[in-house]
Amino acid sequence: MVLKNSFNFINEFLFYSVDQIRKIYLNSTFYNKKISNIDDKSLEYKPSASILSCIINYEKKKEKIEDFYINSIWTKKNIREKDYKKLHNFFWLFTIDLKSSKNITQKIIMNWIKSNYNYNPNNWEIDILSKRIISWISNSKLTYDEGDLEYKKKFNYIVKKQINHLINEINRSELIDDKMIGCTAIILSGLSYNDKNYLNYGLNLLNKIIKFSLNSEVFPKSRSIKQLIFYLKYFILIRELLKESQNEIPEYLNEVIFYLGQAYNFLWQTTKKDFLFNGNHENDHANFDNYLNNHHYKFKNISNEIGGYAILRNKNVSIAMDLGTPPEKKFSYNYQSGVLSFEMIYSGKKLITNSGYFQDFKHQLNNISKSTAAHSTLTLDNNSICNFRRNNKGKPVVEKGFKILSKNVALEKELWSLKGSHNGYQKKYGVIHDRELNFFPEINKLVGKDTILKKKNFKSTNFEIRFHLIPEAKI
Repeated sequence: MVLKNSFNFINEFLFYSVDQIRKIYLNSTFYNKKISNIDDKSLEYKPSASILSCIINYEKKKEKIEDFYINSIWTKKNIREKDYKKLHNFFWLFTIDLKSSKNITQKIIMNWIKSNYNYNPNNWEIDILSKRIISWISNSKLTYDEGDLEYKKKFNYIVKKQINHLINEINRSELIDDKMIGCTAIILSGLSYNDKNYLNYGLNLLNKIIKFSLNSEVFPKSRSIKQLIFYLKYFILIRELLKESQNEIPEYLNEVIFYLGQAYNFLWQTTKKDFLFNGNHENDHANFDNYLNNHHYKFKNISNEIGGYAILRNKNVSIAMDLGTPPEKKFSYNYQSGVLSFEMIYSGKKLITNSGYFQDFKHQLNNISKSTAAHSTLTLDNNSICNFRRNNKGKPVVEKGFKILSKNVALEKELWSLKGSHNGYQKKYGVIHDRELNFFPEINKLVGKDTILKKKNFKSTNFEIRFHLIPEAKI
């Protein structure tokens, strides 16, 4: 134990030392010169605003840029971290009325450039920087058009300088979502400036992200429904950018969209309700559905199981169960210990649900929402099925998981059946947990049975949960 603690201390010290050396390097004149190697190409392709609506929720009421105090917007003090990021990622530009003054908008950007001409660790982080590039280019009617030659020169320069930094740093990020946004920014810059180096780098990175983060069934390795929808939005955005700019669309991108789209249809479009498994929470995806329809994306799915989730449904009833194993440690930030938990929707209403997920990993509610007790499944001795350990970023990841020993999904006219078993309690208690759900659609009755199979004498302890659903009376 002492030796192990010593190794951990040495590793932490080395990690800290390397991190400090890197910070010095990024703030050096040598690094600044490296990312300042810029060509003189100007902005050519400017994406249509409608393309970005898959990742942007446009407000009906638009703000006026005149309402911003341009001389002090970048010198605000005592600003919350969340608000600081929102300010510097410039996504608020999507809320600005296009009739607003281009002159004022460009003055705000010029003030930002003056304050952040070189690398700034506070607002050149991958997610902030990437969103800023996407916003600046996508809102070119405000940020670029009708600007004088000097302004456009500085605008083009700072965009490319940030992209060079992004390319230099993006592979160091452990956050796949940030990489996805960064990849989009690089591809958009390549298209907009007709820069094949940026475009090819971005497309190669996109392919790497796909291979790294999606499994052989083209489902996120994290098993996160929220991440699935996030990926689908950005993959479709990239495809539409390539299409509009008249560039070739890689076949692997079409394939990924096809399979993720099937999963999206399976988990959302057929029920219009979010299942609260593994980091997911309630959202309204109606705007994204409209986007898909307007851009002629139609997804269909005829299976009963995708990504470790099984769903049986008809016009009135949907029953979903988590029958999947936990993800690998590096993909398990948002995993919740709720194997064999289930949710039920009847006539558009949730009758049985899980607790949802509290995302702030520093808060105790994050630990609670990850625990087995927060889910509609069996808990033994108030213990979770999975053990979690905090990584070097402080996020709880799966330390020790379990195996799914058996599962069966059947949909017949008179009987729906969902069955599964796992060994999550075997090592500590010597038992196997087996769950069976049977639903009788003709009489709207759900019968659940949990079996605790003991390792030594194989005697089982059974109990049943019965629900009888009474349809609303017809008037």
